[in-house]
Amino acid sequence: QVQLVESGGGLAQAGGSLRLSCAASGRTSSIYDMGWFRQAPGKEREFVSVISRSGGTTYYADSVKGRFTISRDNAKNTVYLQMNSLKPEDTAVYYCAADSSPLIWRGSSFFSSHRSYDYWGPGTQVTVSS
Repeated sequence: QVQLVESGGGLAQAGGSLRLSCAASGRTSSIYDMGWFRQAPGKEREFVSVISRSGGTTYYADSVKGRFTISRDNAKNTVYLQMNSLKPEDTAVYYCAADSSPLIWRGSSFFSSHRSYDYWGPGTQVTVSS
């Protein structure tokens, strides 16, 4: 089993920055791709970004491309999401996800679907004020 815990959420002003972290524990050697999703009130959980096991391949939702950066430190079993130029529409609960199989090579329909991931953190709230 793998446990994920997010941290770093909070309140930011529009145009500001936040850095989210997701620490993995347990059978971390079984983790392949890791992703970030978010869910705003009354909306479905949506894909934000994904990173490969090596960290060499990343993808982003169009809504965050150029503003958010995903990275991972496998020595620390941690994945990060640097969020810059925040907008009020970025307000949501952000979830870290991981899978025990490689998803990126299967295409965007897999890595962007929350149903593809085995493990989830409890989420961290991000609120951006205008």
